[in-house]
Amino acid sequence: MIVGMGIDIVRIDRMKKWTLRPLLMERYFHKKEIENVGSKNTPVEAARFAARFAAKEAFGKALGTGLMGISLKEIQIENNINGKPMINLFGKAKDAFEKTGGTKIHISLTHEMDNALAVVIIEK
Repeated sequence: MIVGMGIDIVRIDRMKKWTLRPLLMERYFHKKEIENVGSKNTPVEAARFAARFAAKEAFGKALGTGLMGISLKEIQIENNINGKPMINLFGKAKDAFEKTGGTKIHISLTHEMDNALAVVIIEK
């Protein structure tokens, strides 16, 4: 049963500017996300960060409560060995997910030209 669904879109240019500001990146992204994606300010990295940021916002929408009180660093987006995106939750983000009664999170990321998009579905 689907508990919640969220979708979000982010302009990639926004992340190009952010990658030049390490403290801003550390504020919104888990340290492993920064390590895995890189921080060379390339178009590919900016697109990957934009998709991850969109996923964090989509997760808040899927919760049905938004991200109030949740640090975006508590939501880590990574890829498994086959490239499939996954969400790892920590702290208040994990608590909020558990309150939904959800048992599984489905995520899809994409980017094309100027935009990155993410869809998150919480299943019970």
